Amino acid sequence: MINEELHTYLEELIPERQPLFAEMESYAKIHHVPIMELAGIESMLQLLRIHHSKTILEVGTAIGYSALRMAEALPTAQIVTIERDEERILAAEEFFKRTSLSGNIHLIKGDALEVSELAGHYAPFDAVFIDAAKGQYKKFFEIYSKYLSAGGMIITDNVLFKGLVAEKEIESKRTRNLVKKINEFNHWLMKHPDFDSVILPVGDGVAISKRRGESN
Repeated sequence: MINEELHTYLEELIPERQPLFAEMESYAKIHHVPIMELAGIESMLQLLRIHHSKTILEVGTAIGYSALRMAEALPTAQIVTIERDEERILAAEEFFKRTSLSGNIHLIKGDALEVSELAGHYAPFDAVFIDAAKGQYKKFFEIYSKYLSAGGMIITDNVLFKGLVAEKEIESKRTRNLVKKINEFNHWLMKHPDFDSVILPVGDGVAISKRRGESN
């Protein structure tokens, strides 16, 4: 992980977001809603631009921040996003109503472990973005990788978990168990026989995975 000074420097270089996005960032901070860190989401958006992703599946809408950021960065893309938390769904819908970007966003309400068939109706996806319950990352990856298009990629956020994956001693049992699951997912992912993966130390750690043998 980069040090705090360099992290601040990089964030200061990022252009200001439109007022709605700045408002959503403040809302997330006030209400303790996890959204992607600035350096992480800017890196992801650039990857999606380079990849020319036309169909994107997001596992974990939260308040709709990343879905709207993707819709702005890729105005011709269709984005399907899944969320189970009712309060966050309501917040996302309110934010969606306030922008013209929402026309390309399809919100599926329900547990991502249970609505895969519904999401599959929109498949194949050029990109799958996983940013939901960290303890379920392996299941999400296994379920939704089958909906990936040829040459598609899977992006997984929070895989370094504030750097705690490298810590030897963690006092909180709950945090320790979660870190263990993320660590297990990272090792499983990096050894996956069907995917080439890399973990980028940006934001909270972003894993990029591409199916082996696919060139485009």
